[in-house]
Amino acid sequence: MATQAWSALSGNRRRIGRQVVLPFGKSVEIAYRSLRVRFLRSLITTLSLVLAVSFFSYNAVGNDIADGLLASGRPEFRQRLIRAGYEIQADAPRIERGAKQRWVLILSLLVCTVGILNAQLMAVTERFREIGTMKCLGALDRFVLRLFLLEAAMMGLVGSVSGAAIGALLALAAGFLRFGVAAVTFLPLAAAALSLISAAGIGLALSLLGVLYPAWVAARMQPVEAMRVET
Repeated sequence: MATQAWSALSGNRRRIGRQVVLPFGKSVEIAYRSLRVRFLRSLITTLSLVLAVSFFSYNAVGNDIADGLLASGRPEFRQRLIRAGYEIQADAPRIERGAKQRWVLILSLLVCTVGILNAQLMAVTERFREIGTMKCLGALDRFVLRLFLLEAAMMGLVGSVSGAAIGALLALAAGFLRFGVAAVTFLPLAAAALSLISAAGIGLALSLLGVLYPAWVAARMQPVEAMRVET
């Protein structure tokens, strides 16, 4: 008898699970609509990511331009790079990346991550009732978690790609003003493409990293507690 009751209970749980788990495409649609409703806040969060990624991309592509000019073997380019402030060791095939530059990049990305974390925590606070309503209607923890991750992925993808492209264009413009057409002529395309992909990938990873804790908080929230909060 107990075995039959347990089997019936397990079957009911499986049926309920099938009822509340929405298709992935529907989750994407809900996440997109949520971003449209909160367009201004989403835009501000995305712009902070654009600034950080563009700064990273600007430095990376700028170093690629300098590496290309140095690899050309022309003494005049070496002298112009030195006058521009690049650190060049004797017989070095590449520009020396200083510790100061690396720390500035790390700090800028860290500030961006903290900003995303703060914005997402505020978004969770503002959506207590929405989250409670979804849970009362049968939404599972993993659905709420997936919703926040999808929103962060959308903002991260747009902000990272835009920031990488803006930073690369600014680096090319600065290189052209400093070194003329040679900045584009001797640019190693493979290295520049790798820099762009790295910048976009880092930005997307930071966006997802910044939303992990807020998404976990939202997913673990009890429906009664969420509905009780005054917003």
